[in-house]
Amino acid sequence: MTEDVRRSWGESLRAFFHPRVITMLFLGFSAGIPILLVFSTLSVWLREAGVERAAIGFFSWAALGYGFKFVWAPIIDKMPLPLITALMGQRRSWLLLSQLSVIAALALMAMIDPVENLVGMAVAAVALGFASATQDIVIDAYRIDSADEDLQGMMSATYIAGYRIGMLVAGAGALELAGMIDVIEGYDYGAWQITYFSMAAVMVAGIITTFLIPEPNRPDGKSAHLNSLLDYLQFLGLFIAVAFAFAMTFFLSSDLANLVRSVLVETGMAESLAGFLIGTGRLVTAVSAAALLAVLLTKTHLVPREMVRETYVAPFADFFDRFGRIAMVILFLIATYRIADVVMGVMANVFYVDLGFEKQEIGRISKGFGLAMTLAGGFLGGLLIMRFGVMRILFLGGILAAGTNILFAVMAGLGNQLWMLMVVISADNLSAGIASAAFVAYLSSLTSKSFTATQYALFSSMMLLLPKLIAGYSGVAVEALGYASFFIGTAFLGIVPLALILYLGFRKPRLSQAT
Repeated sequence: MTEDVRRSWGESLRAFFHPRVITMLFLGFSAGIPILLVFSTLSVWLREAGVERAAIGFFSWAALGYGFKFVWAPIIDKMPLPLITALMGQRRSWLLLSQLSVIAALALMAMIDPVENLVGMAVAAVALGFASATQDIVIDAYRIDSADEDLQGMMSATYIAGYRIGMLVAGAGALELAGMIDVIEGYDYGAWQITYFSMAAVMVAGIITTFLIPEPNRPDGKSAHLNSLLDYLQFLGLFIAVAFAFAMTFFLSSDLANLVRSVLVETGMAESLAGFLIGTGRLVTAVSAAALLAVLLTKTHLVPREMVRETYVAPFADFFDRFGRIAMVILFLIATYRIADVVMGVMANVFYVDLGFEKQEIGRISKGFGLAMTLAGGFLGGLLIMRFGVMRILFLGGILAAGTNILFAVMAGLGNQLWMLMVVISADNLSAGIASAAFVAYLSSLTSKSFTATQYALFSSMMLLLPKLIAGYSGVAVEALGYASFFIGTAFLGIVPLALILYLGFRKPRLSQAT
């Protein structure tokens, strides 16, 4: 984390045309394509094919890789790919591999009719989720490695813009295309096959970008313990073993977890709290099983102890070594920065409906004004970060995110007023765009370029854990307090991260990035 540097408005505006900033627009587009093709778009296909709702729900597990990216992020930091890493560099080679994997998974899904082979479709969907999450890891690492901290906010803004465009193409665009091609009464597999092949073809934009961009300058990330083919095989085997232990423990504990959760609910515990505790327990158990297996592999000398330390221990040790006593304060800020908007956001659409707004009104305003203001907020946040520095805009984003919740309380008093709905949704999305750009820039500043992929994957995984726990009680809070008091209460939750930002700002630690 470095000190904020103030730039002129002219310098800040010119940064919009920086090659790295423009690059992130196209990489964001590439990252935005796969996610809906394994979520909502796929759900429509499966339902149209007559797949049971319960089975469709299980397909959401295909996206679990997004939440556990930190498990295999170390391999992206440390392991070169045969042949292509020497030609393209560590980041670009992994980026190309992940993009080719996304295309292959989409093509495989296109060739499978879920009516004939539902299991095959599930395997292909899991492959797509894994490939897409890997692409996200590499793009985040590339963004951080390729530019200084003050440019990260603007790069984040263009990345988010590209990501939203990609989601629009893979969501509404894919459904529109499937509908246009559909010429058969009822289910038409051919229409969906062409649609998914088309989405695979769209990914070529990302591959072209990968070939055009330069490899970022970064410290030599070569491992001191990867010097031979046997070393590489041991490293790959370590990752596969750890990932397998993690996944198997997590999935095999499902039945037991459901049983324990039912018992807790029957004893009077809130279902949301029981679900969170059980989910956290499953995660901790899975991580512990993976760690235990890594220890056993070192004890039996199947994997060198130093290789395990360099891969999974060093990224965490590096963070605490660099930030010392304030490391826990930083982690608490990461865990709480999104708390005000996440807790409020769970009840936002319910609130609109309870006020009597029509679904079409909510959808049009949130998709129109909301999307436009999110993108505008992201670009404004990037510009302000260039002008005033990360910490000041991080603080501003926190104030806006909490302050816009007060507007919801005002709206609760005004009732069904369409103009107020437009104001509230616009303000909420604008503040979210500014806060997101600042938060991404801040998280990026915390990483060491020796462990970029691993550390950022960990930060991004933990930032929603606490907010989601508290958000589970949002419905109960509304029932007890009413909407106006609930929204004011969520605004006060935002005081916690603001206090932490002030504390860290006053400390002004002069810490240099590890190299």
